[in-house]
Amino acid sequence: MSLITSLSRYACICGAVLMALTGVMLTYEVVARYFFIRPTIWAAELSQLCLIWGCLLAMAHLLTLRRHITVNAVTGLLPPGAQKVCAGIALVVVIVFSVIVTVYGFDIFYTSFERGRTTGSLLNLPVWISELSVPLGFGLLTLQAGVELIRLKGSDTTSLGATHE
Repeated sequence: MSLITSLSRYACICGAVLMALTGVMLTYEVVARYFFIRPTIWAAELSQLCLIWGCLLAMAHLLTLRRHITVNAVTGLLPPGAQKVCAGIALVVVIVFSVIVTVYGFDIFYTSFERGRTTGSLLNLPVWISELSVPLGFGLLTLQAGVELIRLKGSDTTSLGATHE
């Protein structure tokens, strides 16, 4: 379990670096385009790629940190035991959904990889580079949700989200 959590943490760090790179690339593009009238052919596409990978790599660790959005207006009124059951049900739903997205996402990635699909842009990058982020991100989320489900039993946690009272 600690291996999966560590892997999630490192993936989140990579995601944060990719988000920072997105900001740098877009800032460079704005400066190049509006101050020097020399737009790039790479900044928009690579920043989109970094944004996709950054978001999907961070999902699993954000679940550990309880930073996913939750609506607990009703469950917050329940006793702690019932709240824990609701959190368990929510984790099972996350696992089922993530497994489905991982399986279908891998199929889409593999089809693009086999056929050699490209973006059709000036960079003409292979599409599978962005599509691979879906099965990897959701596969890691599946594993981390499983870890959180196991941990839920022995913890005092009653919610999957952060409190913002």
